[in-house]
Amino acid sequence: MHLHLDDETQVTASPPESARVPTSIPTLTILAHPDPDRVGESLALGALAAGKEVLISRTEPAFARPGERFDESDGTPLGGRFLSRRPIRLRPDRRAGGILVDLRETPTLVEANGKDLEQGDYFSPQEMTAGVVLRLARKIVLLLHCGPMPSTDSRPPSYGMVGAGLAMGRLRKEIQKLAPLEVPVLLRGETGTGKELVARALHDHSPRHDGPFVAVNMAVLGPSLAAAALFGVERGAFTGADRKRPGHFQAARGGTLFLDEIGEAPPEVQVMLLRALETQEIQPVGSTDFTQVDVRIVAATDARLEEAMASGGFKMPLYHRLAGYTVYLPALRERREDVGRLLYVFLQEELTALGQPPLRSYDPPWPPGELVARLALHPWPGNVRELRNVARRLAISGRDEPVPDLELLLPPMALGETPGSASNSTVMPAPSKRRVLRKMEDVTEGELLDALREHRWQIQATADALKVSRPNLYRLMENSSSVRTAHELGREEIEAAVSNADGDLDVAAYELEVSVLGLKRRMKVLGLDADPSAGCGDPEA
Repeated sequence: MHLHLDDETQVTASPPESARVPTSIPTLTILAHPDPDRVGESLALGALAAGKEVLISRTEPAFARPGERFDESDGTPLGGRFLSRRPIRLRPDRRAGGILVDLRETPTLVEANGKDLEQGDYFSPQEMTAGVVLRLARKIVLLLHCGPMPSTDSRPPSYGMVGAGLAMGRLRKEIQKLAPLEVPVLLRGETGTGKELVARALHDHSPRHDGPFVAVNMAVLGPSLAAAALFGVERGAFTGADRKRPGHFQAARGGTLFLDEIGEAPPEVQVMLLRALETQEIQPVGSTDFTQVDVRIVAATDARLEEAMASGGFKMPLYHRLAGYTVYLPALRERREDVGRLLYVFLQEELTALGQPPLRSYDPPWPPGELVARLALHPWPGNVRELRNVARRLAISGRDEPVPDLELLLPPMALGETPGSASNSTVMPAPSKRRVLRKMEDVTEGELLDALREHRWQIQATADALKVSRPNLYRLMENSSSVRTAHELGREEIEAAVSNADGDLDVAAYELEVSVLGLKRRMKVLGLDADPSAGCGDPEA
């Protein structure tokens, strides 16, 4: 939706409606940047929360490193000559409760959730909660979202988990609170959200950390083998039992027993487990004696236990034994701010395993911002595990295709909305493999000029907007009496434009109505100072 922005949308600070302390604040997080080490940096937009505007440009604001500062007092600006010094303006709208993005002063090309913005747009509180993916100058991807309030309090440990948003902050605080206790914990969340990682964190930071951590997949324990696997076997208990073998409970003595996929345990196995938890003792197969057990139980499931209990598929007494405290793990689509950093970490690990150079050595930067922006909008039915698989496929395929098709990276069933995905998730449609192109003669002179101006003379973006091939777009430009190329520019005209733009080549190119790459090439021919890293520097331009 396009929203006309006028001067009346400037809103000043007003008193809060209540004395309730807010738990979140508008936040910007870097999802993609030409310097990959900056992915994950964040900025809490305190000015917006105070009713003031925030400017985004090459020189402001300053972003903080992941896990370090989280305010506007220190940090590093976005940088990059491809960003204009003339800012994008973010302004609060207290009447509607959202945020206005004003682009009237800047030539920087901005996309929001995959769509080009013109003068700007308004984003509602609901859209802020889901997260708005902003791509600046085709190169930098930011997420505008609700983040945690800045705090001087000591933060919980990272527990080996990536993420600095609201959801991960709450999860870390729960781990910090629960780890020292003996209470059984039930971890609930969708598949691939990292339940075993949380279980290990609970163990590693507990008084039992010197003891064993034993993980058991309850879904594969059939009734005939469950007793022996869980409680052990005495020698001679049955044919083939030539020695005494401990079960999982004995192996975990003094430590933590992690019962994964507990919701898939057969009813007969549930009965065995419930008896052991109620009496805190077990009876190995073939033994007449009972043995006391000293284990802490952490269980996990992605099943809908309430429905299973209503239908009799899961025993309610067992549920109450396991759920001394329940922790809900967030889905990846609920923490979009972490997609960029997770992808960065996983890609570095996969490239290292393949003996490939690290991300920071790639020129031009890879993966491209367009791909990261689309990944941030994906609903991720397989969550973090699915993202790791995407990183692995991306590392193996390499850079042969600068902007790979998501259909080649994601399983067919994972594309688009899926059962259980958030209803407010914005999913960028996957590009069609077969594109229907228009004929040259169907493109009018006015349409050509409007598209070139809207897309700042970037060739591929203009060709995509007009639905023509790149060669045909070049032919249209050559045949047009209204379009000139950079090699037609004279020295004086270029010098005047660059001076008026304060040396900003992207602004100068916009005013001269040529591509930045063409302007730089023309300046080089004329012997003018043109930093090759200045401007957009887009190979598609």
